[in-house]
Amino acid sequence: MTTENPARQKSGLVLFLAVTFATAWASWGVAIALGQPAMSFPTVIPYLLGAFGPMIGAIAVRVRRAARRQPAPEHTVRFPLTGLLWLPVLLVVAAGTVVGGALLGQQLGGPVVSLPAALTLLEMSGGPIAFAAVMLVVGPLSEEFGWRGTMHPRLRAKMGRLLAGLLLGVVWSVWHLPLFFVAGTVQNAFGLFSFSGLTYLVSVIPMAVLAAYGYERAGVLGAVIVHFGTNATMSLVGISELLPQALVVGVQAVVALVLLAVHREKRSAAPEPVQPQPVPALR
Repeated sequence: MTTENPARQKSGLVLFLAVTFATAWASWGVAIALGQPAMSFPTVIPYLLGAFGPMIGAIAVRVRRAARRQPAPEHTVRFPLTGLLWLPVLLVVAAGTVVGGALLGQQLGGPVVSLPAALTLLEMSGGPIAFAAVMLVVGPLSEEFGWRGTMHPRLRAKMGRLLAGLLLGVVWSVWHLPLFFVAGTVQNAFGLFSFSGLTYLVSVIPMAVLAAYGYERAGVLGAVIVHFGTNATMSLVGISELLPQALVVGVQAVVALVLLAVHREKRSAAPEPVQPQPVPALR
């Protein structure tokens, strides 16, 4: 499979970031100006459009790549057949990091993890199917084709898995900033200038590394599953206080690092050294 050269990969990265941030921040700027809760009409329109910023950025990159007949980036991960086996594993790992952090917080005097509260949330959301559909669309499906499917391979062309995941996590965290000023969002409830708000921004970074691991195991669907498992479990468990927030961040960071250490990067074999050929004598 042929791959893009580094200069074109950089160009694609710039285009993706420009479209992603312009779409999201402009849309969320309109939502902020309307001053109504995110899911109320008409605020829900720019709110959801902004959430699809990474997907729109990914589409822009792919359209230009197709027009120029450019090959895929070197580190693009197709959906492998083994990805079907990885999906349930990734879901359990993602959800387990949240539950583990919440239970650890409970043992340290934090809020109690309540199954009835989770069941009540499912009922208020219209049932498990409706809840899962919303949690899949707003976040995992609207973002992962951009963050992991488009940005991650281009970063991997320049750096290792851990550094690529951390850098993408910082960019992803900054991308969320306008949501702190949109009424009715989780970020707005935390408040930007609070420990919970800052912890939320930090929490995006280990989650990005974990999602990148999912991408390298099962392609974009792997990243979607990690994103979905984390977001859905956070909602069901009701992670809203600082202690469990911080513990979930710590658990995800440890799990991500362990997984990267266990599944090391595959390195291509070094090329055979070229033996110099004798120069023919002049006659």
